[in-house]
Amino acid sequence: MDEPISPSTPFLRPDSGSATPGEDPRPAALQFAALVLDPGSFVSWDTPPQHPASGPYADALARARARSGADEAALTGEGRIAGRRVAVLLSEFTFLAGSIGNATAARLHAAVERATAERLPLLAFPASGGTRMQEGTPAFVRMVAIANAVTAHKAAGLPYLVHLRHPTTGGVLASWGSLGHLTTAEPDALVGFLGPRVYEALYGRPFPEGVQRAEHLRLHGTVDAVLPPDRLRRRLADVLDILDARDVPAAPQTTPQTAPATAPATAPATAPEPAGSAEVWPSVLLTREPKRPGLVELLAEADTVVPLAGTGEGQRDDALRLALARFGDTSCVVVGHDRAAAALHGPIGPAGLRTARRGMRLAAELRLPLLTVVDTHGAELSQRAEEGALAGEIARCIAELSTLAAPVVSLLLGEGAGGAALALLPADRTIAAQHAWLSPLPPEGASVILHRTPERAPELADQQRIGAAELLREGVVDRLLPEPVPGSEDPDGFVRRAVAALREELATAAGGDYPAARLERFRRLAAGTKETGNTYSTVTNTTS
Repeated sequence: MDEPISPSTPFLRPDSGSATPGEDPRPAALQFAALVLDPGSFVSWDTPPQHPASGPYADALARARARSGADEAALTGEGRIAGRRVAVLLSEFTFLAGSIGNATAARLHAAVERATAERLPLLAFPASGGTRMQEGTPAFVRMVAIANAVTAHKAAGLPYLVHLRHPTTGGVLASWGSLGHLTTAEPDALVGFLGPRVYEALYGRPFPEGVQRAEHLRLHGTVDAVLPPDRLRRRLADVLDILDARDVPAAPQTTPQTAPATAPATAPATAPEPAGSAEVWPSVLLTREPKRPGLVELLAEADTVVPLAGTGEGQRDDALRLALARFGDTSCVVVGHDRAAAALHGPIGPAGLRTARRGMRLAAELRLPLLTVVDTHGAELSQRAEEGALAGEIARCIAELSTLAAPVVSLLLGEGAGGAALALLPADRTIAAQHAWLSPLPPEGASVILHRTPERAPELADQQRIGAAELLREGVVDRLLPEPVPGSEDPDGFVRRAVAALREELATAAGGDYPAARLERFRRLAAGTKETGNTYSTVTNTTS
């Protein structure tokens, strides 16, 4: 989680002109770029814009050029971050409030298409009041073309990273400013659809204080982080580091094929003997130990982590964590239950599942494997959750994850209770920690339903076959992660073994036939069959 930043943190604001007036003649946008890009690496892509030769508007453009030092409200080009080549879109707010006219739109559109053609990551740094009023509707509709070009860039598997500067409002925020795979913002930046001055003029009252500030929007899952330029530079370098490690797979097969003959680097563990009631229940209790490692400890072992916050659409639930991560030479999107956060803030609700679906989209768009981590005591039970369509969000997670056009690995790390667990379960490869479990409800809840008392939970845990060994036998999981001693007693060793297994399974899943094999896996489970090597055997299900 990013630490709070004081609004007094010094940084170059696009509406304040040069950081050192009289000493740096460059437009403020290029001064900002110099703080983020490698020194001296920016190269302009711009050609002179076509502007009217005379009239009041031509005079206004001339004054804007003289004041800003720029020839238009957007500057484009390329540079480097930590040595990596990137394309950049820069708003120049001191040129007519960064507004988008026809020439501005043409410049931005051309730069996005060039970035796509040259397969460059695209970084956008908007600071704009929106459409240029002097040019009206013709300029307004050109926002669609810019947004379409950005969408095509993302469809090509190329990253689009947005940093919202002060201020970003109107049509820019409502088009190319809100399409980032990741979105950060400048400290204390004004970010909103309708500028507060326009709101007050239209409605006769001021807009509520603080609502349109970057920090407020981060709390509500609209932006991922609030960062000054030095930390933004580090964040962008981390993201590019993760994406550079991608082994971009080919498009998934459209027809089922024979599973690859190559065995995983380390063969899955064989199933231990079935656990009895005296053994399964202690495992349930072990997964609830406060000192048992969770998702936070797992991510701490990554070489690079970039945390994201919320849905990107105005909702956030800290019980579900979303991040980009690199483990050695393996990069992935991570979506998982954070049981430590759930203990503090409550169980996962609809916003958490919508955040999970954002992670699924990111994996597909960035062509990264997806790692889901299951460790939950269950979903939120409340009026808010029901009104927020909790059950529907679980269903949509299952549907989208099952058909995701990216390799998926699932790690059943500890508790796996109910729909909140099922929502992150469909995968090409699934690992279960030795003491992990999966059940329709916590065993106490099942006991209450069947026996009107939670006292028979240990018995129900056995009857429902919730333990990891049974899950392996049934074909629900592919591999057990041994716990020579419980994870809570050897957290470092437990996490190291988990990371090693994940790296192997992510590589194996990436070489598979996704999502066709994933769908077939669960079709066979539904049909009462499971895969054993290259053959299939019937499994008879019985109930106690």
